[in-house]
Amino acid sequence: MEKQKKDKKEIGTKLGKLEAIVAWFEAQEEVDVEEGLKRVREGAALVKDLKERMKGIENEFEEIKKDLSDNAA
Repeated sequence: MEKQKKDKKEIGTKLGKLEAIVAWFEAQEEVDVEEGLKRVREGAALVKDLKERMKGIENEFEEIKKDLSDNAA
């Protein structure tokens, strides 16, 4: 249960960071190329981490679904 709370907080934190990056770009009239590149890299790393975690969550759901199907049979 603690792991789920930690994961939920971590996912929320990373989504918040992505939102901040998007807000930064939206607020710029002219984007500083170097700073923009830095933020794009950070965003890409966040997206990669989130995709990996979501895949893990999907696998957990599949395991639960399989367990339910096995127990029903």
